[in-house]
Amino acid sequence: MQTKGMLTPMGRGSFLKYLGASAALTALVLTGCKDDDDDMTIQGVNLGSGDTGILNYAYALEQLEAAFYSQVISSKYSGMSSAEQEILTEIRDHELVHRDFFKAALGSNAIGSLQVDFSSIDFSSRTAVLGAAKVFEDLGVSAYNGAGKLLQSADFLLIAGKIVSVEARHAAAIRDLLNPNSADFAGDDIVTASNGLDAAKAPSDVLTAAKSYIKNTINASNLPQS
Repeated sequence: MQTKGMLTPMGRGSFLKYLGASAALTALVLTGCKDDDDDMTIQGVNLGSGDTGILNYAYALEQLEAAFYSQVISSKYSGMSSAEQEILTEIRDHELVHRDFFKAALGSNAIGSLQVDFSSIDFSSRTAVLGAAKVFEDLGVSAYNGAGKLLQSADFLLIAGKIVSVEARHAAAIRDLLNPNSADFAGDDIVTASNGLDAAKAPSDVLTAAKSYIKNTINASNLPQS
């Protein structure tokens, strides 16, 4: 199995530039975000409404992924090869950049840091870690695909498109680690054979799937539905 080179190393500064996370774009995001302070009286971590809510939704998922891969690297599973460590470290770095980008872009509209619960994952087991990574990556791709149509701003949609393409590369890399040299990188469980498109899930379905890994109650009641 050839793993080296599947993910080209990219520094955090370079990746932020790739995303277009300049001061001008951050100002644009803040201008387009609606202040939902009045909604925070509802129980749980309120994502907000409109584009603000969708960006917070993405921020919540990126927090989850960043925390997961940070733990994977800090407590490596038994027998992790140097090639696997390189790939998983690069994925971690990308997820940290995604998380920090949304936090900076949302500014005062950003939700707080979430508390994660990975007690169901055996981080000493390669099978358990890569299996969980597969779940997180596939879920992340389907989440961005499902949320894209809910965004009003073309600028935000462009950013989401750039990020989901990276998440899809992560998903393919993880699947290749689990099943080397197979067609599983685009299996029929995620890509519909009839149209060749990746799965897309609504925020409610994604948050239900991620619920067991997040201690906080996520309130997505104000997110746009269509």
